[in-house]
Amino acid sequence: MSDRKWAIIGPGAIAAEFAQTLHVSGRKIYGVGSRSLERAQAFADKNHIEKAYGSYDELLSDPAIDIVYLSTPHSNHYSYLLKCLESGKHVLCEKAITVSSRQLDPVIRYAKQKNLIVAEAMTIYHMPLYQKLKEVVESGAIGEVKMVNVTFGSLKPYDVNNRFFNMNLAGGALLDIGAYALSFARFFLSSQPNEILTTVKQFETGADEQSGIILKNPDDQMAVVTLTMRAKLPKRGIVTGDKAYITVDNFPRADQATITYPDGRTETLKAGSTDQAMVYEYDYMNAAVNREIDEQTLPLTDSVMKIMTNVRDQWGIRYPFE
Repeated sequence: MSDRKWAIIGPGAIAAEFAQTLHVSGRKIYGVGSRSLERAQAFADKNHIEKAYGSYDELLSDPAIDIVYLSTPHSNHYSYLLKCLESGKHVLCEKAITVSSRQLDPVIRYAKQKNLIVAEAMTIYHMPLYQKLKEVVESGAIGEVKMVNVTFGSLKPYDVNNRFFNMNLAGGALLDIGAYALSFARFFLSSQPNEILTTVKQFETGADEQSGIILKNPDDQMAVVTLTMRAKLPKRGIVTGDKAYITVDNFPRADQATITYPDGRTETLKAGSTDQAMVYEYDYMNAAVNREIDEQTLPLTDSVMKIMTNVRDQWGIRYPFE
């Protein structure tokens, strides 16, 4: 573990889960900021956090803080990312890290200029199972990867005011659940897709309600991604080779997968623990900031954001604040 001091910007439900998970595992969050000191203090008291700040600027001006966990709505990630970097803080940012490459590109450049680490809190990149699956694929155990199939459907209530459909909050399936699905697909594709086909059904607010996305890269690998916010679909990813295929159910925080061979034999692989997903992110970020490892997830994040930007541009969907 590290003596790096962490602070939270955006004390909502996901931040509470983050803080509680770390506390149970013996890890610490030093501070939390909110627009209200009363709210920040209440969050700190409930989640075993030492210090509360009544504004984000106050938090960012504290030289004791090394790393910020940014968990505000992704509609304002861009502005807070820049503020964190300007203040000399490393950032672990919840997904989607920004709403487009038009926002992410300058963040990457600024982080490099400031010699700071920025990473997306994308569980797929940090779960031990995925490192094991990568080794399996690279060993040739499933043969040459041909296709990836991903489904993710989340049944949200019909509510035009809900953040999931609110265009002012960057609503829509693509950035909310599509970030996971496309990260899964890109993790197993050997190169960046250069052909992208897509279609969309929009919610009455203009947000993307459901969509289909087909990717193809120069290595002739393909991925098919199905998303919906108004119907339930399994969170399932399948990686198909010419010798076997891998199935990962509940893939965002999966700790086991199944390999199925042509003769019907199956093999179960296990690694890590679903309930430790946020701990893996925390430990990875500490190691990257301490230069114990090279941070290698941002190129994948960048790649996925380029795909999502292309897709949304094809749909002609832009947010009011872009």
